[in-house]
Amino acid sequence: MGMEKIAILGSTGSIGRNTLEVIDCLEDRFHVSGLAAGRNLELFCKQVQKYKPEIVSLQKKEDVGRFNQMCPADGTRVVSGLEGVEEVAGSADNDIVVSSITGISGLKPTLAAVRSGKRVALANKESMVVAGRLIQEEARKSGAGIIPVDSEHSGVFQCLAKEKQCEVKKVILTASGGPFFRVSAQEMKHKSVAEALQHPRWKMGKKVTIDSATLMNKGLELIEARWLFGLTAGQLGVLIHPQSIVHSLVEMTDGSVLAQLSRTDMRIPIQYALTYPDREQGQLPSLDLSQVGSLDFYEVDTVKFPLLALARTALDQSDSYSIVLNAANEVTVEAFLKEEIEFHEISEIVEKAVANHKQANAESIEDIFEIDRVTRVHTRNLLEQR
Repeated sequence: MGMEKIAILGSTGSIGRNTLEVIDCLEDRFHVSGLAAGRNLELFCKQVQKYKPEIVSLQKKEDVGRFNQMCPADGTRVVSGLEGVEEVAGSADNDIVVSSITGISGLKPTLAAVRSGKRVALANKESMVVAGRLIQEEARKSGAGIIPVDSEHSGVFQCLAKEKQCEVKKVILTASGGPFFRVSAQEMKHKSVAEALQHPRWKMGKKVTIDSATLMNKGLELIEARWLFGLTAGQLGVLIHPQSIVHSLVEMTDGSVLAQLSRTDMRIPIQYALTYPDREQGQLPSLDLSQVGSLDFYEVDTVKFPLLALARTALDQSDSYSIVLNAANEVTVEAFLKEEIEFHEISEIVEKAVANHKQANAESIEDIFEIDRVTRVHTRNLLEQR
């Protein structure tokens, strides 16, 4: 078997950097054929010089000239913008595409990868949240395989690898609880950006770390799991698990409960997504449960974390509800990171945006982006009216 070619969308982000670390340890198996990144040109230049991909894409066209000066790369074609990243994603040379661009901006590149019929290692949960039905339809047409990278969904995928869909009773995703699990609802209200970014277990990008603090991240993961695994709302649950050792639990119809456990390190689910159905030698120390000591589980207080309750509601609503929920959350999290609103206002404004939603048709990519656009305008108006 020849070397497998991998394109990484979002190579300078947390998932992208971890993916390249995994590839470094499996350099005899994988070749980096394409990279796409945002505006961290210094890091991107180092990646391009090291891996020498055939094609790279920059987020902004105006960065191309500066990048070429910083990083003269013989044999590497430089493209830019949405068309550029879609070209990287949809290249016929790819065997695997790692989709890790954050937010709805990762949707079109993810679709391009799925339509190419190759394996998609999916780390962009928002794509599946807003367009799960469309993505799965395109995957069926093209024959693309979608392997989840999120630790919780990877855990479910592994638990179900040899099981029958009809014998699954319930899937439970675990949540660390974020930085405010042991903080009262009153104390949470005025927590700062710096405090919200202090995740107790994972090192992630800013947006997903804030989502973890509000538990919206887990809500988005519930919606994603619905589409990834063909589940109903009644088959999905969440438990707080502060140790983040058990990533998911799957209850079968006979009463057996399957669990996937591993160290708290994203390189494990990333490696599995790249090498599936094989398992290559891991690079991390073994999980020592005697050192962990105890594994604790708690129900979620949805009064304290109302965004999770909103996401659960989305499971029984039309597809457009999830699009509105995601768009409103992206806008409010951005405002919080800019210190324009307080922590408690994230959920309050998202709730108002969702309450305003009128069911809309969301069958095409154009429908999805129009609902997203309208929601963003409305949410920004809500921010201004505070």
